Amino acid sequence: MSHHNSYHSTIKTSAHQTLNSAQKQGFFDNRFDFLQPVRRWLDTIEVDNPRLARFLSKAIPSQCPFQRDIKLFGHLIARIPPLCKLNPLYEELVGLRFRALCYLVDCCGEDIQQYYV
Repeated sequence: MSHHNSYHSTIKTSAHQTLNSAQKQGFFDNRFDFLQPVRRWLDTIEVDNPRLARFLSKAIPSQCPFQRDIKLFGHLIARIPPLCKLNPLYEELVGLRFRALCYLVDCCGEDIQQYYV
């Protein structure tokens, strides 16, 4: 039995060393982000007309929608996270909305309270 445990210990150690080596060499780095071009594009959109600014301010929500707890007989059985946590472009969209709102205030002199309803 000790030979069996020794074998598994050796396999675990070997697997751990291989994993550490792969991590050090960058095999698991998240360097390739296939959404990076879209992120860059969203970050470079210039809001320079009122119509576009109003559209973006209405289309991009001001808060994360749809966080829900599902309960059965008073017991939590499931939790649906806010949709923003599932959206890989959330930060860029929030930034775009902010730029649109700033344009409306700074360049058009509009009151933006209507976009926070």
